[in-house]
Amino acid sequence: MHLNEKIAKFATRKLLNNHIIMRKNIVAGNWKMNTTKVDGVALAQEVAALSEQTPAEVGLIVAPPFTHLCAVGKALAGSKVELSAQNCADHVKGAYTGEVSVDMLKAVGCQWTILGHSERREYYGETDEKLVEKTRLALEAGLGVILCVGERLEEREAGKHFDVCASQIENVLYKFSAEDMKKVIIAYEPVWAIGTGKTATAEQAEEIHAFIRSRIAAKFGDEVAEDMTILYGGSCKPSNARELFAQKDIDGGLIGGAALKAADFIEIAKSF
Repeated sequence: MHLNEKIAKFATRKLLNNHIIMRKNIVAGNWKMNTTKVDGVALAQEVAALSEQTPAEVGLIVAPPFTHLCAVGKALAGSKVELSAQNCADHVKGAYTGEVSVDMLKAVGCQWTILGHSERREYYGETDEKLVEKTRLALEAGLGVILCVGERLEEREAGKHFDVCASQIENVLYKFSAEDMKKVIIAYEPVWAIGTGKTATAEQAEEIHAFIRSRIAAKFGDEVAEDMTILYGGSCKPSNARELFAQKDIDGGLIGGAALKAADFIEIAKSF
């Protein structure tokens, strides 16, 4: 099945000026540097089994570490859960020790890759320029991209959160076409809320999600913007997911810690 057809499975269909909105509700789990291969396969099997409890229109994605992508992919076979990498190389192949290319990810069954996570930006110096190249390679290989954007605490306190998010979106996604946007998900993750237990209020999250959608509209038009899935990532858990997902412009979550417990991950997916 073509990537766009897979995405369409989970579309929320609404009308906007006679345009059928194909926005997707998606819950993606970023396992980060957690689980061994054995633990990861067991977690994936549990997620796959429980995924039958989630609404048919809600898509599920999990992103395990590189070392067990292949095994986790096999554990997910036959379920609605799709497989993502947490990153990819900015080169096709060559003398880049320790890197993993998009072709390697495709070969083990990945359908997505997360790019631009705040931890990659902060700890490994990933720049917008590097993310442009990674995005280009991923899209050319047929991988969907989950692009992360978000501000640090000091940037929010200084009132710069809109500027930061606009810059991260424009410096990367504005380099691509409207057609490319069909294969892109944006994940807004306030850096100050990742792994801290703090969460943006539903109103704060909706405000920035609506702003992000407006920046997509400014470049690609209203129809592309309304079709864009925008996820919230920042200590999203079963206790707050329902309030967050009830907001007009929040289409799901990029889940960290709660994705390491299958029951919590599935409960979040049931929160729409």
